[in-house]
This record gives sequence, C-alpha cells and structure tokens, in this order.
Amino acid sequence: MKRLFVTLLVCMLAFNAFAEEKGYKFTDGKLIKTTSVKNQFRSGTCWCYSALSWLENEIMRAGGEEMDLSEMWIVRNVYFEKAVKYVRLHGALNFAVGGAFHDVTEGIKKYGIVPQEVYQGLNYGTDLPHFNEIDAVLKAYVDAIIKNPNRTLTTAWQAGLNGILDAYFGKMPETFEYKGKTYTPQSFAESLPINMEDYVSLSSFTHHPFYSTFVIEVPDNWMWASVHNVPLEELMAVIDNAIENDYSIGWASDVSEKGFNRAKAIAVVPEDNVDNMSGTDAERWGAMTAKERDQALYSFDKPGKEKTITQQMRQEAYDNYQTTDDHGMVIIGTATDQCGNPYFKVKNSWGVMSPYDGYYYFSRPFVEYKTLSIMVNKNAIPKVIRKKLGL
Repeated sequence: MKRLFVTLLVCMLAFNAFAEEKGYKFTDGKLIKTTSVKNQFRSGTCWCYSALSWLENEIMRAGGEEMDLSEMWIVRNVYFEKAVKYVRLHGALNFAVGGAFHDVTEGIKKYGIVPQEVYQGLNYGTDLPHFNEIDAVLKAYVDAIIKNPNRTLTTAWQAGLNGILDAYFGKMPETFEYKGKTYTPQSFAESLPINMEDYVSLSSFTHHPFYSTFVIEVPDNWMWASVHNVPLEELMAVIDNAIENDYSIGWASDVSEKGFNRAKAIAVVPEDNVDNMSGTDAERWGAMTAKERDQALYSFDKPGKEKTITQQMRQEAYDNYQTTDDHGMVIIGTATDQCGNPYFKVKNSWGVMSPYDGYYYFSRPFVEYKTLSIMVNKNAIPKVIRKKLGL
C-alpha cells in the first residue's frame, strides 16, 4: 500500500509539473544536412541568403564539399540588372532590394559565383549588411537618369552605376585563388556538382490554369520569371517527396501574420471559427470578447486546433493582399509538437538566435496557407506530377 501511495504521488507531481509547463515542445523528424545559419542583418536580401543556402545544401547532397557562397556577389550583379531594366521601363518597375529565388539561379548563369571569402561585399565599414544608404543612393541615381536632363541618355550612366556598386560592394575579381586552384567566377560555378537548369519554381493559385506556367504577380518578381502551377495537394506532395528524398526546398512565404511569432520562432494558423469547434471549446469561445479571443489565439502558450486550409482560402488571401511576398527561407525537415501536430523545420537568415539557434517551426497548415512559391530540384518532384508539368 505504501509503495502504491508513493507511486501515485510521483505521478500526480509529474502531472502537475506538466500541466504548469507552457509553450511548444518540438521533436525533429527527418532533417536535411544544411550549412550554417547566416545573417542578412539590415538588408532586404532574404531571397539571396535563402536561395544560396539552399544551393549550398544541393552541393552537399550532390557529393560536394560544404561551402559558404557569396550572397553579395549575387546582390551586386542583380542590382545592376534591375537598374538597367528600371531605366528601360521609365521607372515602371519595383526598384528595391527585394528579389526572388530565380534571381540567384539566373545570376549564377550569367555572372558565375564565388566563395564568401573571395567577395564579402561589405565595402562600407560594417561587419554585416546594412543597406539603408545603399538603397537610397541607388534609387536616387536611377531616378535622376530617368529624368533624362540631356533629353538623351549618355554613354556614361551605366559606368556611373557600376562605380556606385563597386564603391559599396567592392570591385569584382576577374580571377581568384580558392584551395590552391585559380578560377574565374564562371569556372568556379561550372566546377560545382549542380546545374542551374535542374531547378524549377512551383506555386498553387486558381487565377491561372493548373499545369501551366505563369509570371507570379508579386512586386519583387522584377525579372518576370514564371512558376509552374499545381493544385495545393500536389504542391504539398512535392514538399513531402523532396524531404523524404533528402532535398531541401527554397520557400517564399508571408510572415506578416499574427500567427507568426518571431521571438518564439513559431508559425501557426489558429482556428477562429466557432462553427468549426464543438463541445466545451465552442461554448468557451462563444463567451469570449474579441480581445480575449485574440489573446487566446496568439498567446502561443500551447498547441491548439488549426484551420483546415483549402485552395479557395489560399486564393482569397492572395487576391486580398492578405498573403504577400514577405520572406524567403529554406525548409530543411519535419517536426512534431508535443501533441503530435506536424511542422516543417525552417532555416532562416536572421542570425543564430534563440530559442532554436536561428531555425523556426512552421505548422503544416501555415505552409499550406501562406506559401507563395517554392524552388526545388526537378528530380525532387514525384514522377507523376513531373509528367503533368512536362518536366
């Protein structure tokens, strides 16, 4: 009897301790080998950090060595290309530091790539990217060119643009030494065990036919690049198949959501419709004020019921500017919370920070709802879907 009492007491204490414990507890599932977390700091260059991080993973997956590729090499060259197009269009283009994953793959095709140690791109006195001045100076310059005070553009304006870019990012080397070998940026790109032609972008919206390509209509798509359009369930099947077969995924998403908590590194889509609740949950919800409901939904004290995401919900959020092209990251694996709910583990580019050393956990409903597009190796796409897309 005494032994039974002690056992019951221990169980009660353990239960009470668990009941008092708040927050999310994640257990990682399948994880893809990835390079270190970087820090884009005060620059809108997530598109480049995430795409290069994802390509670094691809290099390792293909049997290459772990390496750190230069983000600013791409940013500097893409800024030049964007400025030229901006001037050609008389300013009718989004001229800002934002971009997309295809900026990186297309940039590598045209300009090659170099290791981080060869081109850090920080030629203005800081240890991390700080773009407030760079952005303002470049925008002022191209706007002055568009005003065309001579009534015709001079032959010097692109040289002037390159002068500004060289001043802030540094002159681009024509050749460089890396681990005992001499390369050009192009030959270094060719030496990598990956092919830029293997990478494709996918999205899922109903304002264009499925299994077609369309130019995704977001301001940062200054290059007017196309994505392959698939139904939501097939977009998620691509993500699942990629992870299962050791491919990471470049992920463009919207993080300007109440369900995204930067400090806790969690993103969820809480159920807020009483019609989708039952029993005591519905009764409790119905008795709350709007403020109390908001606090309950976004306290992030513990896992709760999330919305069931539909294709129509995705489309309405996109059409009404509730889903916007905010941020680029890399999906590197899966996880579950303490209730068994599924999540994706995501590598960010905001530096190594707590609580998960720069990694974030996004619930599966959040990824279903807020994905703008993904970029993957075409070989990561299930064969039946690849056939529908003609890949």
